[in-house]
Amino acid sequence: MKTIEVVAAVIKHDERIFITRRGYGDFVDMWEFPGGKIEIGESKEEALIREIKEELELDINISDFLTTVEYAYSSFHLTMHCFICQISGGKLNLNAHNDAKWITFDELDNQKWIPADVLVIDALKNM
Repeated sequence: MKTIEVVAAVIKHDERIFITRRGYGDFVDMWEFPGGKIEIGESKEEALIREIKEELELDINISDFLTTVEYAYSSFHLTMHCFICQISGGKLNLNAHNDAKWITFDELDNQKWIPADVLVIDALKNM
């Protein structure tokens, strides 16, 4: 089975978390933490900064590593490295998503999440 390695940003501001809704593919209209694939020669942090700039046109600061989750989908295995981040600049534009919003920790369980991202929520709750 093919393994895909990605990075994801858990963007926080005060007591809220920024989430995005997938605009394409098998998981269209499900919520996720934004990010994407690591390209050859990139560090995880470089990939995350690039992906957020491409997908959302935002600049981020990465403050902490949160977790790495492993999830077996039917057609591939996902390894997702998640980092706590803050927005440092840019103007939000949804280039790969059809919605985005800020939610509180109490609202985490009320979203229709992409399956692997549920494991990230577990890590957030244990922070």
